[in-house]
Amino acid sequence: MTRKDSDIPSTPSVQVLERMFTLMDVLASREEALPLKEISEKANLHPSTAHRILNDLVCGRFVDRPQAGSYRLGMRLLELGNLVKGRLNVRDAALGPMRELHKQIQQPVNLSMRQGDEIIYVERAYSERSGMQVVRAIGGRAPLHLTSVGKLFLAADDPQRTRAYAARTGLKGHTKNSITQINDLERELSKVRQYGQAHDNEELELGVRCMAAGIYDDQSKLVAGLSISAPSERLEDAWLPKLLDTADQISQTLGYKQFAIK
Repeated sequence: MTRKDSDIPSTPSVQVLERMFTLMDVLASREEALPLKEISEKANLHPSTAHRILNDLVCGRFVDRPQAGSYRLGMRLLELGNLVKGRLNVRDAALGPMRELHKQIQQPVNLSMRQGDEIIYVERAYSERSGMQVVRAIGGRAPLHLTSVGKLFLAADDPQRTRAYAARTGLKGHTKNSITQINDLERELSKVRQYGQAHDNEELELGVRCMAAGIYDDQSKLVAGLSISAPSERLEDAWLPKLLDTADQISQTLGYKQFAIK
């Protein structure tokens, strides 16, 4: 009989494992090594219990002991993390959430990445039975400044690189709505940075609007963008929270963790 994920308990059935996970979470909360007393207090464990488990973790290189009585996370975790990271790529992480988002909105969902001065569409989720829709071809390309995902990447650049892009491309337009002046583009990118989302208002193609959210890796680097394109009159603002949540879900799968500023 195959065991379903729903059958797996949310906490370990072996108490020592639960305590081990708690101790590692405590160590992960700080960059520097922590003294045993502080660790045991935060983990709500007796110092002797914490000491015994931590020493076992040291033996497995999951925890380091830089000096007597202090501990920090060990290099073994980095080695294992790199193995997991090596098995992940953006496309694999994104496809399932993209399909789920498509089910909710019944419009195509696109995954795009930057390649030089263009974005390239690398994956999509859509249905041929969804009626009127905007379907981007996998492998298709478009200028950064004319697309919502492209604006995310330009917004992640510093001003010098943005101006260099403008000089190289000439900010050529495709429609009457295209942004073709550097000052207009810089104002647009400022909004992208402020709100963490980007839009294309019939700038690449008349009659088509688009919204996009960024996907980030474990180094907080923008690696891709998730977008919804639809006929202008059909694009709904109510889709945006779903898009942002889906992009965040994919980012977390890639190891991204947004730390709150205190």
